[in-house]
Amino acid sequence: MSTPQSLTSSAQEPTWEVAHLFPAQGHWTEAEFFELHSNRMVELNDGNLEILPMPTWLHQLMVRFLVRALERAIGNDGVVLHAPLPIRLFRDTIREPDVMYFAPGSEPQNPRSYPSKVDLAMEVVSEGAEARRRDYEHKRTDYARAGVSEYWIVDPDDRKIIVLVLMGASYQVHGEFTVGEVARGKLIPQLEVDVAEIMKLGDAAVCSGD
Repeated sequence: MSTPQSLTSSAQEPTWEVAHLFPAQGHWTEAEFFELHSNRMVELNDGNLEILPMPTWLHQLMVRFLVRALERAIGNDGVVLHAPLPIRLFRDTIREPDVMYFAPGSEPQNPRSYPSKVDLAMEVVSEGAEARRRDYEHKRTDYARAGVSEYWIVDPDDRKIIVLVLMGASYQVHGEFTVGEVARGKLIPQLEVDVAEIMKLGDAAVCSGD
């Protein structure tokens, strides 16, 4: 079957033929999202796809640092996981926190499904204005709407950690921690993250030429 001329891609153009195989923005369903999600880093925001930047070496080192800190803090009280793991926040919005903590009772009833509740979310801010806006603004709004008790923003560029605590329907800044300070929240009193220690991961990457 021939492809209509209007849908044929020329060199250096996007593959329009492929684009027309998928729904328009604002019309994606959860089923269609999960079909695409098998091979791309994407999130679903109010029916719109958001293509995420692939994580860098530094990003993943920081994620591992945070996972270990959380696991030490909680012991056997709950579960700590990291992306990729889609969280159904509310209808047509699926996010994937870099690091997430599930208190006892928050795990999905069916282990082969996806969770719809997370108690603490952490994001390591990726490079670029769009990524920063997503973590600082859009996800802050979404996580608050979904009732995520605590949200940590780890910013390697500004070398700080912001801890947000849910108060009613919105987040309040519990603390903004910089190098020389230890970040702490309210949900897990034992959780402590030395800002200097996690930011040193970026310094090591620069020194090694990465």
